[in-house]
Amino acid sequence: MESGVEVKKVDSQGRLILPADWREAELSENKELIIIKRKGYLKLIPKRRVDLTECFDKVDLGVESIESWKQFEKRFYEAGK
Repeated sequence: MESGVEVKKVDSQGRLILPADWREAELSENKELIIIKRKGYLKLIPKRRVDLTECFDKVDLGVESIESWKQFEKRFYEAGK
């Protein structure tokens, strides 16, 4: 897909045609877009499914291991005060 600027016409119902190469590259799995309205322009972002499991096992709790959950929970909540 090539980056660039294209001038498109909007029909009487407010529709426009998205470039085919962009549609193929960005809308392959899902045909939905997020449209952000700003003063003077629109921003189109392909809606993608987010894999939250990528964030698992990445929290540093400052301990090597948790031997007693009750004791850990008590220290955790005390530290938050």
